[in-house]
Amino acid sequence: MNHIEPAAKTTERRENARRWRVLAICLVAGFMTLLDVSIVNVALPSIQQGLDAPAAALSWVVSGYALTFGLVLVPAGRLGDDRGRSRMFLVALGAFTVASALAGFAMTPLWLVIARLLQGVAGGLLNPQVLGLMQQLFHGRERGKAFGLFGAVVGISTAIGPLLGGLIIQLAGQEHGWRWVFFVNLPIGVAAVLYGLKVLPRDSVREQSRSLDLVGVLLLGGGLLCLLLPLVEQQGGGAPWILLIVAAVLLVLFVAWEHWYRVRGHSPLVNLRLLKIRSYSFGATLGLLYFAGFTSIFFVLAVYFQRGLGYSALQAGLALTPFAVGSAVASALGGRIVYRMGRRLVIIGLAAALLGLLATDLLLATHPGEVAGLVTALPLLVAGTGSGLVISPNQTVTLSEIDAAHGGTAAGVQQTGQRIGSAVGTAAASGLFFGTLMTSGFDAAISDGLIVSVGFVTAALVVALAEVFLARRPADPSAGG
Repeated sequence: MNHIEPAAKTTERRENARRWRVLAICLVAGFMTLLDVSIVNVALPSIQQGLDAPAAALSWVVSGYALTFGLVLVPAGRLGDDRGRSRMFLVALGAFTVASALAGFAMTPLWLVIARLLQGVAGGLLNPQVLGLMQQLFHGRERGKAFGLFGAVVGISTAIGPLLGGLIIQLAGQEHGWRWVFFVNLPIGVAAVLYGLKVLPRDSVREQSRSLDLVGVLLLGGGLLCLLLPLVEQQGGGAPWILLIVAAVLLVLFVAWEHWYRVRGHSPLVNLRLLKIRSYSFGATLGLLYFAGFTSIFFVLAVYFQRGLGYSALQAGLALTPFAVGSAVASALGGRIVYRMGRRLVIIGLAAALLGLLATDLLLATHPGEVAGLVTALPLLVAGTGSGLVISPNQTVTLSEIDAAHGGTAAGVQQTGQRIGSAVGTAAASGLFFGTLMTSGFDAAISDGLIVSVGFVTAALVVALAEVFLARRPADPSAGG
């Protein structure tokens, strides 16, 4: 017995160390895919110069990635749950690395757009596996820490993208600097794949392989396409807004089909009974609303700093860095204490984010001019700190009652909501920003753009307060999915 117990403890220590190594590769993969959402924005002038790209192509370089990323999240989560998360992780990470190489070597605008579409597909395939693996390997307080670190990655990758992009282009030159925005993924991606082959857990073999519910995939994919396309393309005015009506019809049909498919004994793409879990349904709604406000902040501020104040891409990125710093530190802290505070911590974060945004708006209303980056540093730090207490703690609480077997699908649905929120928020903020700019100038435009962010963050705060109020009632024990 004395010989067996140390051996058991040694095995436990090795497994524990392995879990944190798996988390490390998950964070690297998440950082790569989310960084590519924001880093390309500052590279657009370089792309235009290097490829002589028209405005429509530049729009699709940005919106195409977001579109395909959002379209595949839910089916990707289901594939990971059914076919193996480690396997899907490696396939998606390899595809993302290859697509990054294709983008970097692009010789024509069309080539680059296609590469970005493929990048988005790979990123959308990868992210549910990241969250599914974290849900599978970590429990209790450790899960909070893991999601806290992932929340830091979300905040840093979103906020620091313009800074890294500007720095890369400044070092590599204006004409070809944009290529290195994509090439930087190659050594990281190759190293991550090789490391993943060594440390990722072996996928368990299911006794029965479930069919994928292709009708559900088509209905959901068509609905999301019709919903997202007008939103991501509204800058170019390309997609007709009647597609939103088509989207509503397709999504209603999707819900009806999923119910019909399940009651006949099949396995649907999305188990709608997950939405009966209060912490999940409220958390997913809160995430959608918060990402609508959170993402639009960076768009309107980046445009204001560069076009309104004449900042370089690097200077604009530096002006947004306080938000990234606050978000990173608070996310790591929030992951450690969310286990004790639950959704109350999210409420504190939302209140801080709202306070920081309102202060930013009020200070910019004083017309600080070229020192706007310095003037807004403190309120953006407060807003970023609040954001760090929202994203990862909300992720932890939202998935806390989800069975690990459905972790990938649940994470895919949640992340799809976040992508929809990002598209809605950016469309609303940019539409109001540029509409005001045409008549009243940059000072009025930035105020109106920030008001959109304030409105969505306020709505998220209302949802969080409602969930805490309703949590006093006993949960429905039958809503377990």
